[in-house]
Amino acid sequence: MELDLHKQFRVDIKEHLVKFVFFSFAFLSVITTVGIVVVLITDSAIFFSEVSFFEFFTGTRWSPTIRPEEFGVLPLISGTLTFTLVTSLIAIPTGLLAAIFLSEYANERVRSVLKPALEVLAGIPTVVYGYFALVYITPMLKSFIPQLSTFNVLSASIVVGIMIIPTIASISEDAMRAVPNTLRHAAFGLGVTKFQVTTSVVVPSALSGIVSSFILGISRVIGETMAVTIAGGNMSRMVNWLKPGETLFEPVQTMTAAMVEIGVSDVTGDSVAYRSLFAVGLTLFAMTMVLNMVSAYIKRKYREKY
Repeated sequence: MELDLHKQFRVDIKEHLVKFVFFSFAFLSVITTVGIVVVLITDSAIFFSEVSFFEFFTGTRWSPTIRPEEFGVLPLISGTLTFTLVTSLIAIPTGLLAAIFLSEYANERVRSVLKPALEVLAGIPTVVYGYFALVYITPMLKSFIPQLSTFNVLSASIVVGIMIIPTIASISEDAMRAVPNTLRHAAFGLGVTKFQVTTSVVVPSALSGIVSSFILGISRVIGETMAVTIAGGNMSRMVNWLKPGETLFEPVQTMTAAMVEIGVSDVTGDSVAYRSLFAVGLTLFAMTMVLNMVSAYIKRKYREKY
């Protein structure tokens, strides 16, 4: 009896120790996130005490390190949104089609080879993608588009699109494979084709997971730094969406690229230019938070329970 109690006591100690370790890591994650948000808000508040909030969000020129200093964030937002849109148009259809093939058409042997090979793309450093675009993608595109600049949106979007395909494909494929086979068999029993089962039953049933993969991929695109800085250039300008050639073939500066430029410049730590980095970061944080909230809403609204 005493032996059983001693054994139970040791089990309880281990359980409490494991629970404490897990809680500590979860608490550390929360504290780190709160700390980052507090720093962003604090330094941004100091920045907005010197630069008008209205000027920051309506200005069409961004020049924090060159006199006369101007802090209009609209060129950075337009560049970020343009880059994100073009990348999404490349990555989302490709990733979804790859997920459909892996889930519904590939046999186990093919899937066991293709899925790990696809996920290897996610492990390649982003700086490698940037130099790959600069050295190979851009010269190749220039043979078809002579007016293409050395640094441009199109090349950067292609390589970043390739980079996030594994994220979209993997999560979407997991969501589609979670759909019960009974739904597929019921549809086949009605005499429909494989394509109709996929498009009418599997994809709608896995919609919440698929959309979540889209949002996660888009969030990663918005936060991408090195690849877009190297391949897309670093020229702050308002993007004119009515002129596709100018939009795609010219360099652009995203919010993350602007933060890198300020971070590596010789501005002092207590200057307005330095604190503008935190204002841009706070704006970027707000954009990604909105995306995550939309993802959570869609997942909750369209989630199927089996």
